Parts: sequence; structure tokens; C-alpha cells
Amino acid sequence: MAGTGVRRVRVRVEGLVQGVGFRPFVCGLAGTYGVSGFVGNDPGGVFIEAEGEPGRLEAFTAGLTGQAPPLALVERVSVEAAEPVGEPGFRIVPSRRGERPNPALVPPDAGTCAACLRELRDPGDRRHRYAFANCTGCGPRFTIVTGVPYDRCATTMADFAMCAACAREYGDPGDRRFHAQPVCCPACGPELRALDAAGRPVPGDPVEVAAGWLKEGRVVAIKGLGGYHLAVLAADGTAVAVLRARKRRESRPFAVLAQDVAAAGTLVHLDPAAERLLTGTPRPIVLAPRRRDAPVADAVAPGARDLGVMLPYTPLHHLLADRLATPYVLTSGNLTDEPIAHRDEDALRRLAGVADGFLVHDRRIEAPADDSLVRVFRGRELVVRRSRGYAPAPLSVPWRFPRPVLACGAQLKNTFCVARGDQAFLSQHIGDLESYETLRLFTESVERFCRLFGVRPEVVAHDLHPEYLSTAYARDRTGVDLVAVQHHHAHIASCLAEHGHGGPVIGVAFDGLGLGDDGTLWGGELLVADLLSYRRAGHLEAVPMPGGAAAVRQPWRMAAAWLDRLHGDALPDLAVAARHREQWPVVAGMARSGLNAPLTSSAGRLFDAVAAIAGVRDVIGYEGQAAAELEARVDPGERGAYPARVIAGELLVIAAGDLVGAAAEDVAAGAGAGRIAARFHHGLAAAVVRAVTILGEETGLRTVALSGGVFQNTVLLEAVVSGLEREHFQVLTHSRVPPGDGGIALGQAVIAAAHDRR
Repeated sequence: MAGTGVRRVRVRVEGLVQGVGFRPFVCGLAGTYGVSGFVGNDPGGVFIEAEGEPGRLEAFTAGLTGQAPPLALVERVSVEAAEPVGEPGFRIVPSRRGERPNPALVPPDAGTCAACLRELRDPGDRRHRYAFANCTGCGPRFTIVTGVPYDRCATTMADFAMCAACAREYGDPGDRRFHAQPVCCPACGPELRALDAAGRPVPGDPVEVAAGWLKEGRVVAIKGLGGYHLAVLAADGTAVAVLRARKRRESRPFAVLAQDVAAAGTLVHLDPAAERLLTGTPRPIVLAPRRRDAPVADAVAPGARDLGVMLPYTPLHHLLADRLATPYVLTSGNLTDEPIAHRDEDALRRLAGVADGFLVHDRRIEAPADDSLVRVFRGRELVVRRSRGYAPAPLSVPWRFPRPVLACGAQLKNTFCVARGDQAFLSQHIGDLESYETLRLFTESVERFCRLFGVRPEVVAHDLHPEYLSTAYARDRTGVDLVAVQHHHAHIASCLAEHGHGGPVIGVAFDGLGLGDDGTLWGGELLVADLLSYRRAGHLEAVPMPGGAAAVRQPWRMAAAWLDRLHGDALPDLAVAARHREQWPVVAGMARSGLNAPLTSSAGRLFDAVAAIAGVRDVIGYEGQAAAELEARVDPGERGAYPARVIAGELLVIAAGDLVGAAAEDVAAGAGAGRIAARFHHGLAAAVVRAVTILGEETGLRTVALSGGVFQNTVLLEAVVSGLEREHFQVLTHSRVPPGDGGIALGQAVIAAAHDRR
């Protein structure tokens, strides 16, 4: 019988509460407050029954939110009264199965914690040098989950039976591995192997073998947390060149893994914000200014001002970094335009001509996940690629999704989004939907997300562009309502969703290309928008793209189009024209005639033209390269700005030709690329601020949302934000969601929901 004054409650906790040590935490909390009862998982989250004195119960339930583990995200706690039963103690009970309309959330993978790292390096510990050490505070999660609730049997760790020692830790409420589902040790867990290029086992300690290969200048494929990587020593220019040739990645920068923060500080200039991101739980790649004396081959990041650095995020990466004691390149295990390899047989086949050896293990990867990529803007995180360590953590919005939504995203840098209730689940980075392998990953991942999060889409959102494979996928689905979303409206809506702002706002959407509702190619847009609708209020001056897609790959063509418009046959004596003198008349004629030269207002193509004129880049090896290298060349001491008119009319037009003409004049006068790049950035930013100010006066709106891939450029972003703030605008920018096409699915989802609510 329960004692006098004892009460009992039934508690439900929803959110990111499975796979983060929440049940052990609840047990400890119950001990702290002298509460008895039990806790368990079910498909919807965590259920608790607890009894004790009223004051103790109140403190216990309050602590569920206020003292939750670092990896947990408590969305809601509901409490109802129950009849006391007088049970002794507090325990974890078996998980309950079944279906719930809103299944529990799946946690992202977490970098190795300090406690596990100490064990890894302790010769007296039974997990000394064990590549799969983990606990409730770190280790694999999303990449190994096969279902919910999150229990060992619903992960790829189900392939490994716990030994007696691990079982004792798993069952001990005082142990940090209490109910840690991936718990394992050398006696019972996954094992490493070294394989030669043909896939044959190589004797010896696998980490030592791989380290030896790297020191010899070989390319090594390493099976990590979310897929395979390719590695070479970062200081070995020959090995880096070999990797580039074999991977068919001519110039896109590689990321570099450093042993610790001190080692990272020898590669890049780290401010406190960058250091915080480097060492945080997600362990992303952090872009930071490269040191001139960094011990890294020039070929690692040619033409780039910044270098992408990361710290080890699994015990395996720590072990290899300790053995090498020098930075090493760690780049996705694939060929250019393919998704990261994550299945063993597939990796051995696809990487056979790339890697000289393989460092592998026998834990299955259920969900591939590339490394995430972030920058720092004004002391906070700016996510460029949201993947491992971030996905699939939910993005909560202040609006309901009346029906379950699937948003299929864009063609390039694709992510998709599933949404229900008030939560949107943005997928890991999928990549460019331009190969069968990537499309297959997209379709498999959509099915997996829908299953894990209990979403049966009734509304499917997609881009306006009919040739996007994501659009084709949406249109092939039956029994759903389709919502076509304009590309740049989706960009602005994604920024609004991140801030929980419903609009209306003035939206500035600058990117490469997106199909406009008038059938032309947009990319430098001024919108007046909310979640339901938008009005195109202005844009960058449009210009032909000679050769269509060829102009994307060859920025000099955009220079030809602009210079022909500005000067015709009286072209100034410019090096860019001399470099392409044989093709120039044909390309310029194509632009004049409009034959195979669609009009575009793209900001990305404007950057391309100026980059070519300034002698920075005529032909690109990856999307956005010319713009990125132009940003890298900005002279920080230059304060000048090219003037650009804002022309009033039915639509405001920013006279981009003014910027191009001024850049050409500077080149003819002998100005260097650093000065030209700075003046162009400053001039474009000033013109954007003037255009927004005009729209603010016309509409009365004082909030501006900046989105699109061009706003990954922190030089332009800072200049635009500072200028708008001086004009007393509230400025919304991205942080947790990529401003580029990797965030567009979120915008599609909230727009579709707004239509559904209407």
C-alpha cells in the first residue's frame, strides 16, 4: 500500500529522447529525488510512471526538461495523475512496440566524447585502442538505425551480441553505458581489417597498416561513420595530385583532418566561434582562413582563401590521427558527381581504381551521411552542407502541417524534407541528382525517412522546373496532392521557417539558376513574400547565357555576353577576349541573336562574368568555383565600390552591367584582381541595399530575408547585412539551414503547408 501523501503520475516525454541516454538519466533523476517507478521507450518517445511525495514528484518532472542530457531535445512533457501502487525502486522496463502517429525522433550521430577518448588512450583500459568505443553521450545513431523505438535490435549493432562485461555496463544504472545501444568492446563488437586494392586481407594491426600506406604516399579508403572516405597525407603534394586524378576532382577543395585543436590552429586562423564549432558534438568541417605557412600542399585547396578543417569524430579517426601525428586529407569516398559509398561490396567495386588499400570494418552503415560543412558569420554558425551530426534532428516551426508533407528539393545539392505536426525533418545531404546512383540514394532515403518518422505523404511539393529529377519523382507519385513551388520563393520561405517568421518580408534571393514563373532563368531576385505567396518586385539586370549550360561551365561566355552588350564591336583591349579570340565572335553573336542563349538574371552568372574579366577563372571544375575564387581574392584593405544604378519601373532593376563595365575599366587600367573583387562585392551590396530601401518605402516592410547560395559568400553577406542595418531594417539570415539549394526543401514544405491551411 502507498503511504499517506504519496502520489503517482504517468508522464510522456516527446522529442529527441531516444539514443541520447534519456532513460538512464531518468533513473538517476529518480534516485536524486527519491522517486520510485519505471521508464521505457515506445514508438512515440519515453513513457514514465513515478510516485513519491508531491514536492519530490514536482521536482522530478521539472528536471526532465531542465536537466536533460546534452544530446536530448525535449519537445513536450505531458503529466497525468495515476493511482499509487507502492512499488519499490526505479527501473528501466522493456520497450513497448506498436504504431504511433508521431514516432520518436532519431538522434544524429555524435562525435567521440572525452570519457571514451580517455579510455581509448589508456593502456590499462579494456577498450584501449578500440575503434568502436562509445557511450550514451557519443557514437553512431542515425547512420545505424533501422527502426523505432531506438533499441539495439533496431540498429545494425543487432549483428553483435554483447559480451558479459558489456552487458554488465549496459545494465548498471551507475555506468555511463547504461542502456547505450551501440555498446561493445574488442571481445564482442565490430572489428577492423586492412585490405589491399584487390580486397584481399593484409596482416598486421589495421590502423598501423593504413598509417604506413599513407606515409608511403598511397591513397587509402577508410570506412567511417556515414560512409567511405579517401585519405592521403595533406602535406604530400604528389599524393594529393594522384587522388585528384583518380577521383576525377580537378579543383574542388579537399577537407583536412587535424589531430586536435592545436594542430588545427597550425592550418587555419581559429576564432572562438570556429573553435567551438570544431569541438562541438556534430564535429563538422569548418571553413576558416588558411594560414600562409600551413603544412598543407597547395593542391589541397587551390585558389581558395579558406581551408576546410575537422577534428576526429570517431575512435578510428582518433587512432589514425595519433599514429600519423600530421594532418591528412579526408574526402568523400566516391567519384565526382556520385554519392558517398557506404556498402562494402559497392565501395570495393567503385573505389577499386582509386584506393591503393582499404581500412574497413564489419558494422553495417544503414544510412549514408557525408560530413557537414559550416562557416562562421558574426560569431555564429552558418551551415553550408547539413548532413552528418545534424540530420535528422527536427526543425520545429510555429505552424502546423495539416497533412503530412514530402518536399522533394532541388536538382543540385539536393536534400528532401518530410514534415508532420509542427516538425520538419530535413534529410542528410544527397547531392546532385545527375546520376543513377544519386537518384537511387534519394529514393531509398525518402522511403527510410517516411518509415522512421511515420510520414505517409498526402501533399508532395516540388520545384517548378519540369526537368529536375526531383520534380519527376514527385509527379510519379500517385494519390497525393502536388504543389509546385517557385525556386526563389522556396529559398525565402526556408529562411522564414528557420526564424519562425510568417512574413511578409522583402526577400533577396541570389543564386545560380532557378526557373521563374515567366519561363526565364531567375537568380538575382527581389521578392515581396510570405509563406503563401510572393510578388517579383525587382531583379538583377538580365543578360543572355550564350550556349545555355555551357555558360555555367565556362564563365568567360558570361563575360562575352556582358561586354558585347556594353561595347559591341568596340570592345576594349581585355585579356579575357584575347584568351578566347577564336570563339569570342561566335559566342558574342549567339548572345546578340538569342539563339541558344536564354535570358537570366542570375547573381551567380554575374559573379562568373566578373571573375573571368578579372582573370580569376575562365572555366570551372565545380559549380560556383568562379564566384568562390572571386570572393577569395577580395582585398580586405580596399574600400572602394563600383557604382550601380537601381532603375525604377514596373520592376526595379539593379543595373548589373554598370558593375561589369566598371570592372572592365579597372582591368584596362591595370588594376589587380584583389581590388576588382573588393569593389565589385561592395558595389553589388550597395545596390542591393538601395533597391531594398526603395521597396521598403513602397511597401512599408522593414524586415528582409536573405537566401540563396550566393549568400554563403560571407564578404557579400556582411556588406549587405551591415548596409541594411544602417537603414534600420531587421535582417533574417540563415544559420541552421543552408542558404543554398540544400535548404530549399524546407521552404517547399512550409509553402505547401501554407496552401494546405488555406
